[in-house]
Amino acid sequence: MPRVLIEVPRAVLAFLAIALNTIVHATPLLLLALVKAMIPHAGFRRRMSTWLIVLAESWIAVNSALVDGVGTRLVVQVDGALNRRGWYLVLSNHQSWVDIPVLQKIFNRRIPFLKFFLKSELIWVPVLGLAWWALDFPFMKRYSRQQLEARPELRGKDIEATRRACEKYRELPVSVMNFVEGTRFTAAKHADGSPYARLLPPRAGGVAFVLDAMGDMLDAIIDVTLHYPGGKPTIYDLLAGRVREVRAHVRTIPIPDDLRAGSYENDVAFRARFQAWINALWTQKDARLAQLAGAEAAA
Repeated sequence: MPRVLIEVPRAVLAFLAIALNTIVHATPLLLLALVKAMIPHAGFRRRMSTWLIVLAESWIAVNSALVDGVGTRLVVQVDGALNRRGWYLVLSNHQSWVDIPVLQKIFNRRIPFLKFFLKSELIWVPVLGLAWWALDFPFMKRYSRQQLEARPELRGKDIEATRRACEKYRELPVSVMNFVEGTRFTAAKHADGSPYARLLPPRAGGVAFVLDAMGDMLDAIIDVTLHYPGGKPTIYDLLAGRVREVRAHVRTIPIPDDLRAGSYENDVAFRARFQAWINALWTQKDARLAQLAGAEAAA
């Protein structure tokens, strides 16, 4: 029987199951968020935030079970302790949209719920935008160099808004996710001057932005390296059961004290120090990817 006759129905059924799971979990999640917004009592809001996270973790757990159901095997090596009561910045290479469900599966209920810094426009994504709002994902409005040159008064507004958004994270543990390359890996992008064998250059500014906003809250960095032995997959590949295995290496590393706060945009010495640190981190990650690929070849 042609594989397509199996894969297409499998992908459709998996998609419908994930969509149903989203509706089942997002509906009470949004209702709880509205109740939380209407009642200003701080203790009540903390309890509501806890219940919202419980719902979100259940949502992710069901999605992860569906990934298991299509036959994807996840091989994870963890160096260092993971704590559900910690505050973390999670850094990862980025190859595919599949990275997101993989990371959620790795960390769900092992560390605090993963939250992404999102562009402000994403709040308008149907259902998910409101769910992200309900879960206190920080929505950022970043300004381009051209916008800042035209309107200098906007300089620093993004970091101020992010600090305000992150203040609520002081009361409940959180894990903030950052894809440091800023975009998914492709051969064309890699050929455009990357100094790494298997990675795109890291964009240090985004990590510096998070540490400037949250550095005093964070306990450690969780460094994740993702590898797909069968090649870079699409979401359809995942739902159709084509992604047979995913390999991941996870490690906790300390945040250098001198990098927890500083003006990346205005302090030349701080910027050079920060770039040297993240470039060294990416050199280590490049070597780790080579090891994961080597283990695949040996197998």
